[in-house]
Amino acid sequence: MDDGVESRRGGGADQELLAPDLVEQLLDLGAPGWCTMVGQPWGMGMTEDGRRAPLRFATFLAPNMLPVYRFLADRIGRRLGGRVELVVGRSFDQFEQGEADLGVICGLPYVWLAERRPPAVEPLAAPVLTGPRYAGRPVYYSDVIVRHDSPITRPEDLAGRSWAFNEPASHSGHTVTLYSLVAMGARPGFLGPVVEAGFHQRAIRLVADGAVDAAAIDSQVLGIELRDHPRLAEGLRVIGAFGPSTIQPVVAASHLPTRLKHQAREVLVGLARDPAARPMLDYGLIDRFAPVGDAAYNDIRAMLATIEAAGWTSLTQTAD
Repeated sequence: MDDGVESRRGGGADQELLAPDLVEQLLDLGAPGWCTMVGQPWGMGMTEDGRRAPLRFATFLAPNMLPVYRFLADRIGRRLGGRVELVVGRSFDQFEQGEADLGVICGLPYVWLAERRPPAVEPLAAPVLTGPRYAGRPVYYSDVIVRHDSPITRPEDLAGRSWAFNEPASHSGHTVTLYSLVAMGARPGFLGPVVEAGFHQRAIRLVADGAVDAAAIDSQVLGIELRDHPRLAEGLRVIGAFGPSTIQPVVAASHLPTRLKHQAREVLVGLARDPAARPMLDYGLIDRFAPVGDAAYNDIRAMLATIEAAGWTSLTQTAD
């Protein structure tokens, strides 16, 4: 039996998995330590040389969205008149430890951080993805993929089949899968061998290469990956979707001044009116950013409550 959800609520080593191909993408950011700095010196503290420390914008999400997050850090830095540093998050505790001021995180760890007293972060805004399936709302799906030649045609056919997921601290790859399986009437042991891939892009390739039968992938990540890799798209098929779920928020650490939180939110919401921002939004399949509050993530809380009540909180959990 796996420890399940509770063991993932902190930071630490759970967030430190960096695969070689992910590292290559992070290095493309162009600055030592996988950081990119924009704007002029400004921040909450002081550096060793007596300058204002930069704000840190941490990403905990898929690497194929790094260009978008770099763009967001740049725009927020310009609006605040300071320097914003894009960093790859190591631990969700960084928001409380003063090591991350802004960031993009999955809705599941957002819920965990919001449970702390005081809450560690505050949601600012979330993307509204392009396409009719999203109905102008800040939601996304977890698309269930198989190889194009797979006999699997629906989620109910997954019994005994091998499965890949990104990581246990992911709603799109983990929690919503458990919730959907419970809703189907499945119980621990329903799936065959389960592989933790580390991140969605690797899970996609495990399916494409035939190493596993299926996976549930964040629909935004999958859309970008299949658009940018047509041959990969030819080898895969979507057989269903879990969700919708409220999409990952841009958050601010609670220690930031209220004025700065408001300014950062204004930047995000205003991007849809800026023609210069449209190419980067289009790259991320984003129509616009919408303001969101804590209650928007009650759907994830309800899914967590369901799987906890069912006693099935980990995809690697086996039957009793």
